[in-house]
Amino acid sequence: MTADFAHGLVLGKFYPPHAGHHHLIRTAAARCERLTVLVCASSVESIPLADRVAWMREIHTEPGVSVVGTMDDVPMDITDPDIWDAHMAVFLAAVPEPVDAVFTSESYGEELGRRFGARSICVDPDRRRHPVSATAIRRDPVAHWEFLSAPVRAALARRVVVLGAESTGTTTIAKALAAHYETGYVPEYGREFSERKLAALGPGGHWSQVEFTSAEFPVIAARQQETEDLAARVSGPVLICDTDSFATSIWHERYLGFPHPTLTADRRQHLWLLTDHEGVPFEDDGLRDGEHLRPWMTERFRTELTRTGRRFVLLTGTHDHRLATAVAAVDELLAEGWALADPLPERR
Repeated sequence: MTADFAHGLVLGKFYPPHAGHHHLIRTAAARCERLTVLVCASSVESIPLADRVAWMREIHTEPGVSVVGTMDDVPMDITDPDIWDAHMAVFLAAVPEPVDAVFTSESYGEELGRRFGARSICVDPDRRRHPVSATAIRRDPVAHWEFLSAPVRAALARRVVVLGAESTGTTTIAKALAAHYETGYVPEYGREFSERKLAALGPGGHWSQVEFTSAEFPVIAARQQETEDLAARVSGPVLICDTDSFATSIWHERYLGFPHPTLTADRRQHLWLLTDHEGVPFEDDGLRDGEHLRPWMTERFRTELTRTGRRFVLLTGTHDHRLATAVAAVDELLAEGWALADPLPERR
């Protein structure tokens, strides 16, 4: 099928990109031999240009589509010819090739097309197909989560980590939180790793015979982070994680007696929930032998969480009390919002 246009253009802030943007781009791509998507960011915005370009390149792999980015700190005023000239200088520097068609959903589409010497194509200006805007998403990401694609969800999801000493109910709380918020749950990879080490001993093998090496802990931490990042792509606005790479560094101390010399903990998480050892009976499930170390581990977690400036809440008391405390902490985190800065204001 012959394309309607040789080279089309879609431009916008994509701050953040959403389903309406993707519909616009796919509509344009279907009508052009080549399509350039120009991402324009300003220095006052919270999401870096590089992130938005990377997201759009991941999402739009249609043949002939290329995504480029540029910084544009010119204020918006569609009634001012000088402002238009300044914007066009930015656009033409980023996209110097001739453009045959400009695709937009905005009222300024006709003028943009005229200035490019191109035909202006308006796509779903009333947002009937995807009733959403970037402004609405910035104000309330939770209410518009369904309109976000996987890489944007992964970047915006609030990640909550449950961690604690052995047999303090971390997994129980993490699963209960995930059920409460009807969202994603990331299991503890270190447990799976430990189960394989025990199984490798063969019949009759006992946990006391299992030995860890320093080299194994960065592997565990990396796999935990990888699993978390994948889960965040399909999660709701909050993702519940049963441990993280930070906790892995404390477990290294527990098993080997000293900090790992190079293991660094990721900082993509937003809230840590520390399960206290007090009031929780120790249960030996075949992979535990550190009941006497639980007070030490709880204090190590608390000390390092504090020292590294991580936001955390200590969970104490009964399971119901711990869960209520955890839910209150997560609700508070979500209520704070995402604090995404407004774009440059429109000049009046």
